[in-house]
Amino acid sequence: MLTYQDFLNHKGEDLDTFLLQVVEEHKSSEAYKTAIDAEQYDKQRNVTIMKFQKYLYNMKGARIPDVISPNHKLSSNFFNRFTTQLTQYLLGNGVSFSEEGIKEKLGSDFDTELQRAGKYALVAGVSFGFWDLDRLRVFKFTEFAPLYDEENGGLRVGVRFWQLAPNKPLRMTLYEEDGYTEYIKLDGENVKKLQEKRPYKLIVKLTEADGMEIYDGGNYPSFPIVPLYANDYHRSELIGLRENIDAYDLIKSGFANDLDGHMLYWLIQNAGGMDDVDVARLLERIKTMGAAIATDEGTVSPHAIQIPYESRIAYLDRLEQDLYKDFGALKVENITAGATTATQIKSSYTPLDMKASGFEYMCIDFIQSILKLQGIDATPIFKRDKIANYQEETSMILQSANYLDDETILKHLPFLSPDEIDDILKAKEAEEARRYEIAKDISQGKGFNPDDEDINDEEDEEEPEEAENNADKQKKQKKDDDTAPQS
Repeated sequence: MLTYQDFLNHKGEDLDTFLLQVVEEHKSSEAYKTAIDAEQYDKQRNVTIMKFQKYLYNMKGARIPDVISPNHKLSSNFFNRFTTQLTQYLLGNGVSFSEEGIKEKLGSDFDTELQRAGKYALVAGVSFGFWDLDRLRVFKFTEFAPLYDEENGGLRVGVRFWQLAPNKPLRMTLYEEDGYTEYIKLDGENVKKLQEKRPYKLIVKLTEADGMEIYDGGNYPSFPIVPLYANDYHRSELIGLRENIDAYDLIKSGFANDLDGHMLYWLIQNAGGMDDVDVARLLERIKTMGAAIATDEGTVSPHAIQIPYESRIAYLDRLEQDLYKDFGALKVENITAGATTATQIKSSYTPLDMKASGFEYMCIDFIQSILKLQGIDATPIFKRDKIANYQEETSMILQSANYLDDETILKHLPFLSPDEIDDILKAKEAEEARRYEIAKDISQGKGFNPDDEDINDEEDEEEPEEAENNADKQKKQKKDDDTAPQS
C-alpha cells in the first residue's frame, strides 16, 4: 500500500512514473475489486451467479458444459434497495442548520451531491468530496486513488483517473494541498504533464486584448478533498450480505430452471448399445421435434419428478428476512400488514433508525470537514422521512400546544419539512408585524389602510337592530324640525 510518505520520496523526476504506479496498485487492491463488484450488485447484476456454469459428467468422469438443460440466471435487487433506502431515509430531505446563511454558502446543488456521496460510500465503503471553490464535487472510490499519511492516517494526496478504453488515453489529476496538476498517458507512451500545477482558488482578469489571464490564486487551510465513510470499518455494505444474496439468487434461478425443464427424465429400454453421444442426440431431438423414434426392441418413456416447491419457497422467505435483518432495512410490507398505531410503526423503524444513526455520524464528520475549509463551525441537522400515523401524532402534539411555542410545534409535526417550517415562521412573523402596525395606526387615530379593511370587517358592520334604531331617530328629528315655530 502506497502512502503519502512514498509520494514525498518520489516527488522529483520520477513522479510521472510513480503516479502510474499509484493507479495500478489502487486497481489491484482488494478494496477496489470489492467496490467494482458492489457497483455491479447495485446495478442488479449478480457477478457470482453470472459466472456460474452447469456441467455434466460422462462415463469416464470428464466434466463437460451442460448446454442442453435450462440455465436461467436471475439477479435480485436487494443491495440497491437497501443502499437507496438508507440514503434517502437520512439525506432525502437535505441538510439544514440552526444558523442562518450557512446553507447558501454550500451551493444550490449541495443536497444532491451529498446524496450521491452517501450512495457511493455505502456501495464502495468510501467516497470523496472535493470542495471546488463554491460547490461540492463527488469522486467514486473506483476513480480516485487516495494516499494517506502514515503518522496520523489523514488524507494528504490523491490521484483521480479515468480512461474510456484500454486503447484510449489515460487521464490523471494529482491533487495536493497546494494545488492540482493534470497528466496524460497515451497508448504506448510515457506519462506526460498536460498542465502545470494550479492553485484551487484562481483569480483571473478578462481584457479584450489578452483575453482571460490568471494573475493570482490561493488554497485552502487543509487538503480540500474529504472522505465520507460508510461505517466504522470503512468497507462496502455488500460485505456480509453477498453470500446471502448469492444463495437467494442461486435458489431462485434453480427453481426457474427446474420449472422450465419440467423435471423430466427419460427411460430408454433395450438400448444398451447407445453411448453418451447417442443419448444426447436423442434428447436433443425430443426437445426440438417433440418426438422420438423407437424400434420394436426399444422404448422411450418420460418420467416426472415432484418439484420441491414448499421447501424452496420457505427457504427463500427465510433468506429474505435474514437480509433485511442483517442490513437493518425496513420492510414496508410489515407495516402495511398490521402495524397501524404510532407505537407499532415506530418500533418497526428501530433497526433502520439504528443503521441510519451510525451513518449519520459519518455524514456529520464529512460536512463539518467541508465547512472547516470555509472557516465555518456548525452542526448539520437531518430530518428523516417515515411512514407515520399522522392523525395520531398530530393529535398528541396539539394536545401539548398550550405548553409549547410555535417553532417547537411546527418542528414536531410529521408532515412538515425544515424548509417549510422556516417559511411558515417567516410568514407568521410578517403577519404579526403587519397587525402591529395596523393597531398602532388605530391608536394614533390614523384610521385604516384600504388594503387592511378586511382585517376588522366585523367591527365595521352595524347590527341590524342598531341600524333600525338609528333610522327611527333620524325620522323623528326631521319631524320635530318641520313642526317647530318659525321666528
